[in-house]
Amino acid sequence: MTAVQNRIAAPRQAVSQVASIRRALLAQIAQGLPEDGRLPAERQLSEQFATTRITLREALLQLEADGVLYREERRGWFVAPPRLHYDPTARGYFERMVREQSRIPHTRLLHVESMAATPTIAALLDIEPLAPVYMIRRARSIDGRRVLFVEHYLNSACFPHFERFGDKALSRSLTELYRRYYDIEYGRVRFEITPAALPELPARVLKVAAGSPALYVQRVNADQHGRWIDCDLEYWRQDAIKVCIEA
Repeated sequence: MTAVQNRIAAPRQAVSQVASIRRALLAQIAQGLPEDGRLPAERQLSEQFATTRITLREALLQLEADGVLYREERRGWFVAPPRLHYDPTARGYFERMVREQSRIPHTRLLHVESMAATPTIAALLDIEPLAPVYMIRRARSIDGRRVLFVEHYLNSACFPHFERFGDKALSRSLTELYRRYYDIEYGRVRFEITPAALPELPARVLKVAAGSPALYVQRVNADQHGRWIDCDLEYWRQDAIKVCIEA
């Protein structure tokens, strides 16, 4: 075989080996690895398949993109549970959406503060730059696995005395809080969905490496009177959800 033929054959062999590892891992998962079951370490797997870490990692990354596996920093690779069906236009809140799919939701409050609106947030909420807003950071989990980092920005003019609410209230549904204490219902919504690389803070919260693929959802919500009342900046683990929109 000539040198040129060798160079052509090598990539084909690697592709074939990646496909073979994929099939073997899928078979092992089908034979009994439970959801959230941890795979052996990459070094063990590369020895098992008599391959390089680079080739093994390519197979794992492909299965991650397919939603079959997920990984966490310093913990390894796991069998992924089914993706959550996520409709960003739905007016139901996170806990309801998750429970309706027979899953277990959890929300953890990370940070809350009153601040001056940045130009970006002011434009989204149609308020003056530096106008007061409340910023709430939360981590949201499904079945004990963190899948969403979200920053909420609330127009302070719509939520007087919001600072009275403690950590417990802000770890629950904001939709219910709006309804109960401010007689506010969600009206129309404006949203954008784009692929993104996870910034450092969301990545750390979601236990993945900075730069990992994510789905970024920017949603601006109006109330029943047409006022833009809040906006959500969401970073979802891309392997955790399937966007389903019903028109």
